[in-house]
Amino acid sequence: MTGPTRPLPFGEFIALLALLMATVAYSVDAMLPLLDPIGRELAPATPENAQLVITVFMFGLGLGTFVMGPLSDALGRKTVILGGITLYMVAAGVAAVSNDLTTLLIARFVHGIGCAAPRVVAQALVRDLYSGRQMARVISFGMTIFTLFPAIAPYMGAELGALFGWRAIFWSFIAFGIVSFLWMALRQPETLAADNRRPLALGPLWRALVTVLSHARVRLYLMALTFVFATMLTWLSAVAAIFDQSFGRLEQFPAWFALVALLSGTTSLINAKLVVRLGMRRLIGIALGAQIAMVAVTLVGFTLDLPLAGFGLFITFMALQFLSLGFLIGNMNALALEPMGHVAGMAASVIGGVSTVVAAVLAAGLTLLADGTPVPLAASVLACLLASAGAMLAARRYAD
Repeated sequence: MTGPTRPLPFGEFIALLALLMATVAYSVDAMLPLLDPIGRELAPATPENAQLVITVFMFGLGLGTFVMGPLSDALGRKTVILGGITLYMVAAGVAAVSNDLTTLLIARFVHGIGCAAPRVVAQALVRDLYSGRQMARVISFGMTIFTLFPAIAPYMGAELGALFGWRAIFWSFIAFGIVSFLWMALRQPETLAADNRRPLALGPLWRALVTVLSHARVRLYLMALTFVFATMLTWLSAVAAIFDQSFGRLEQFPAWFALVALLSGTTSLINAKLVVRLGMRRLIGIALGAQIAMVAVTLVGFTLDLPLAGFGLFITFMALQFLSLGFLIGNMNALALEPMGHVAGMAASVIGGVSTVVAAVLAAGLTLLADGTPVPLAASVLACLLASAGAMLAARRYAD
């Protein structure tokens, strides 16, 4: 079948890029209000294990990150994106008809692997078509639209769950995939010419992995980034249950999450202005310090049941944690990539894959400590933040 040959109009390409990038956000955030009903139906003896629906997906996503980039270099961008979306839809269909939590978790793992294709290869599409400031402009437009999805996804999940039950969210993932697949197949030309493709080989990926992990400073920044990712995944897994069981406000969760998501989207813009003046390491230090102080107050307040321990404290804790991510993830990723200019592309895949996979494993273990109250969450987050801060301090010995 002959595909389209003319490039997409600029505005349409931005919209398609944003849709592909938003696949992860929708697949994670729309699930958050539905973890409780999933646990009650599929694992009534241990309903808290439904929180693994988030971390198992991220584990698959991290593993997929390693392979989708090299696959697209060998087979073409369009083929790999369409193949990944197909796998994504098949896994969503299996999840929709699952009758036990184990089957659902396996499906979610495969779901994450499929989702890695639009997540990773969409960026390669941009690199194929644009460069320099124009490339940065395209990604910025795409990210601006993308930031809206974490705000609206929990609403969509909650409404679908209320109207049709939790299984409807997985059917919606299939509908989402159909739109992405058809738009990509019918409108977007292949951007990697056949004579520019490289044979699939694991050797370069392995060498990039060894290069990243053998560099002491990069290894420490990667460790710091991984622990920050672990705090985010632990939050996403536990927060809806806390709204429900500790505060009886599950119906308010989508609104609060949307507000925090919109606010946190502004921190990337603020970071872009401040990082030139203050530097990446200093901004990371400030953000980590503020997070650690806030989580310590939260942990003490809820452990000792002090008068300040209430919904207001928890929301402040939640807001500061998510707001800080805009000062942490991008800057830590940039610091880790800084010495890797000679293998930047493969190093980016390795750093993204390793940090996501290891963070998902850590978060899966921490999630099992959850009891529907803020205390286990705060303790888990504090441990991860202290580990991240320790890695950042250790990396100072190797700073240029």
